[in-house]
Amino acid sequence: MSSVPVTTWSLEQTSPADLLPAAAPEGDVRIVRAEVPSPEFSRFLYASVGGDIRWTDRLGWTYARWQEYLERPGVETWVAYDRGTPAGFVELEPQDEGAVEIVYFGLLPAFRGRRIGGHLLAYGTARAWDLAERWPGRTPTKRVWLHTCSKDGEFAMDNYQRRGFKLFDTKVELEPDVTTPGPWPGAYPV
Repeated sequence: MSSVPVTTWSLEQTSPADLLPAAAPEGDVRIVRAEVPSPEFSRFLYASVGGDIRWTDRLGWTYARWQEYLERPGVETWVAYDRGTPAGFVELEPQDEGAVEIVYFGLLPAFRGRRIGGHLLAYGTARAWDLAERWPGRTPTKRVWLHTCSKDGEFAMDNYQRRGFKLFDTKVELEPDVTTPGPWPGAYPV
């Protein structure tokens, strides 16, 4: 199998004041927390958003692994809906010392380029900052961070920086050159 160089950028906010708002998209776009852990729904979001940008690390997860992850205290999935249809999601994972990682964020291909992404990212980041309010016993958030890479959408880095995230690390590593999986085999042209 061949390898390709992949650049990964890590970004952070260290204060809620770092968060820069985004304009709300036109139309009936709502963001709702998926409060019931659902491996089926989370896998659908993961595969549908990441299928054309080679998200593959969770495709082999079993149902039990998804359930275990989603039931961890503080793990949250916030879903954007456009007129009732899932358009994208942001997944938050609390970590030690008041850090919250935006583990996954993105839109299904049909909803990209419609100003939903900036709105969803701003909303999800605000929820990372107030996560401890929903989870008694959690340390208040002191830092929100994420990473993006050269395989992600062409506007990803710009969106993160426009929301107030600052770069703190860059790495380049060789990764296997995998075929774009799509949400199911053959869903996207290679």
